Amino acid sequence: MKSLTIGEKISRFLINWFFLTIVWIAFTTTFATQELLTGIFVTALISFFTIPLFTCCTLKILAPKRVFYMLYYLIVFTRELIKSNLDVARRVLTPSLPINPGIVEFKSNLKTDYSKMVLANSITLTPGTLSIDIIGDTFYIHWIDVKTTDPEKAYTEIAETFEKILLKIFD
Repeated sequence: MKSLTIGEKISRFLINWFFLTIVWIAFTTTFATQELLTGIFVTALISFFTIPLFTCCTLKILAPKRVFYMLYYLIVFTRELIKSNLDVARRVLTPSLPINPGIVEFKSNLKTDYSKMVLANSITLTPGTLSIDIIGDTFYIHWIDVKTTDPEKAYTEIAETFEKILLKIFD
């Protein structure tokens, strides 16, 4: 793992602290002074000791353009989630519908491990597809109804929608 500069460490600390504090408030569901102070202190400690472990991003991730694309990604992901849920439900309720399960592969243009992980999780969370492995830039996906084995067409069907937005957020 590469050594982090002081600026990167501070930036990662602040990002981690910010998000952990939000999680703290969400779990405690109170704005009582004692709870907030305890949360700020505890999350600061956790953030300090986990700087190199849990945070992939620096403060750049909070740039307005990136935040906009994060919100847009949530909308696109939700739309794809609903579509794939309806497709799988249709296949379950109509057993006569043919399925063609198989494993397809495609190459991704994402550069960071974190962005690849987000793409893999997005694919897995949408019913009908399951990320099996990522080797370098190649994704291996189990697909409930393989429409094509051509890597470029599989990429277009499965990942292109997600990846276009993820490139604007992470790379």
